[in-house]
Amino acid sequence: MTASNPAVVHETPSLGDARLYLATAAMVLGNVLLPYAVHGIPGAGRALLPILFFTLVAGWRYGLTAGLLTAVLSPLANHLLTGMPPAAMLQTLILQGALLGVLAAATRGRRATLPLLALVVLAHQALTLAPSGAAAFGLFRLHAPAILLQILGGWALLRALEPRREA
Repeated sequence: MTASNPAVVHETPSLGDARLYLATAAMVLGNVLLPYAVHGIPGAGRALLPILFFTLVAGWRYGLTAGLLTAVLSPLANHLLTGMPPAAMLQTLILQGALLGVLAAATRGRRATLPLLALVVLAHQALTLAPSGAAAFGLFRLHAPAILLQILGGWALLRALEPRREA
């Protein structure tokens, strides 16, 4: 954190920095374990869309590269380890995840607030559901639990990942 700007809460690891790859690996692992746990509850996987959760966190906390790496590697790792998502869905999920990673990374240097997280998550939903046309409203209602999970859970995790301020 810089003394001149208390809103800046973290620095972005560079491509040569091992922290980038450790953070990305942790986010991909989260994107594998969370869907695995959620899909154990009947109907929860489709409602909570857990495969994108840590992509939001990766882009916001660690920047564009981590967000994009997490977006690409998470669906691939899930597919290779569990067979889910189906191969036919991989391209769509990777593109949706990349969009979320980019939107989240656009907030770099900003403290995670509920309104800002809501803006990012709702923009992502609007952009990914827009091609659905008239069905978008029904899909939005179906995705409401996922939207709340991303906003509230993302806020809690991002706040927990903020560097501690020294008094």
